[in-house]
Amino acid sequence: MSVLCFNVQSGASLMRISSWLMQPLVLFLFVMAVARGQVRYSIPEEMTKGSLVGNIVQDLGLDVKRLKSGRARIFTEDSREYIGLNVDKGTLIVKERIDREELCAQVSPCSLHFQIILENPMELHSVKIIIQDQNDNAPQVLYPVQSGASVVAEIVPRSADVGYLVTKVVAVDVDSGQNAWLSYKLQKATDRALFEVGLQNGEIRTVRQVTDKDAVKQRLTVVVEDNGQPSRSATVNVNVVVADSFPEVLSEFTDFTHDKDYNDNLTFYLVLALAVVSFLFIVSIIAILTVKCYRWRRERMFYKSGANLPVIPYYPPLYADVGGTGTLQHVYNYEVCRTTDSRKSDLKYGRPCSESIISLDTSRTQTLTHAQRAKLNNDDSFDQVSSSE
Repeated sequence: MSVLCFNVQSGASLMRISSWLMQPLVLFLFVMAVARGQVRYSIPEEMTKGSLVGNIVQDLGLDVKRLKSGRARIFTEDSREYIGLNVDKGTLIVKERIDREELCAQVSPCSLHFQIILENPMELHSVKIIIQDQNDNAPQVLYPVQSGASVVAEIVPRSADVGYLVTKVVAVDVDSGQNAWLSYKLQKATDRALFEVGLQNGEIRTVRQVTDKDAVKQRLTVVVEDNGQPSRSATVNVNVVVADSFPEVLSEFTDFTHDKDYNDNLTFYLVLALAVVSFLFIVSIIAILTVKCYRWRRERMFYKSGANLPVIPYYPPLYADVGGTGTLQHVYNYEVCRTTDSRKSDLKYGRPCSESIISLDTSRTQTLTHAQRAKLNNDDSFDQVSSSE
């Protein structure tokens, strides 16, 4: 009885072991059955959104109708989808900006992996996209540190021999491949015959023996350039002090700072002066053109209106009031006749005479002022109105 029980338990164990071993095999066979095709593309980084990656329908031998009926979609393990699927056209397009340095850092080659899944029946197509590096980053100088707050200088003793190592410029480029190959060149120096820079390693060494005639302060400008197309570069300034004692070096440090501040201020004032002179020149040109245009327009308007001016005759002021006294310049003789039964009066006008007299029916003569003449006219108007009533 015990033997039979042992056989039954052993058979159950063997069945469990065999089923456990069969699961990966079944899964592998299922994947092989649904995995129909694999395609590979290569694109440069920093492509604009919406750019074409490839025609997935043509490359996998599918149909656009199959993509729609199978509800094709992209499955990826990344948190961001850099590539999108256009089901209507059957193409792969750039969905997000791809920065190779952000995606893969220094890993090479850099690639994206994802699958295109179709349903009814289930299909799985693998897609691999290689990201090509572009020279989109300039070299970064690690040493010497460029800081505006402090000045770093290298010390060279006066007893230094030929080939003495002064310092080494250290720079890196985050690009990959030949885009990250760096070269070093000496662009400017206080004494070019005293120092040289290694083309590949960036080491600054002395070319000849240092003498007492060499300047204590030496400034070198080194250019670090990569091997990309087009190439990018960075510039670093190296300060060198030729001295044997620390107090002498300390004094030269102060001079370096002073020179830097002086150069910065000088550049600022030169730019400011150039801007002011340019502004004044432009304002002067505008003012001159404005005055000339105004004069030309004025002369043109006067020339056009000169032929159409009306002719106004001139009359001498024979009847002007002289001195504001109310009397006329010329003397006239007025004769006023009145009757006893009517308020109507007749005014006769005579030629001017030498005497300013007015003859009335009472044989009285007098000279009328300006105010009296106005009053007399008002009385005559009143009499005419009364008589008409």
